[in-house]
Amino acid sequence: MINQCFTLHTDPGHGWLEVTTDQLKELGLKTDDFSNYSYRSGNNIYLEEDCDAGKFLTAYKKKYHKYPTCLDEHTNSDSFVRELPPIWMEVN
Repeated sequence: MINQCFTLHTDPGHGWLEVTTDQLKELGLKTDDFSNYSYRSGNNIYLEEDCDAGKFLTAYKKKYHKYPTCLDEHTNSDSFVRELPPIWMEVN
């Protein structure tokens, strides 16, 4: 995961860093470590930009001694992430 590029999904109002549950585990994190403003779709987790993404990036830097590369994917309308269930909802 050291050279992983992550996607930051943004719209005019907010942004979310896309990671997977496996990537969280690799950094010693779990979904309970994040707020209800982050979302999920299957094994993909969308960490809200203000606090939750920072927790992930801090853990990444602690483990790999650098920040990951992030690619911004912007839309001028509401992002699809806004329609996803909250991170704490059970995935079927």
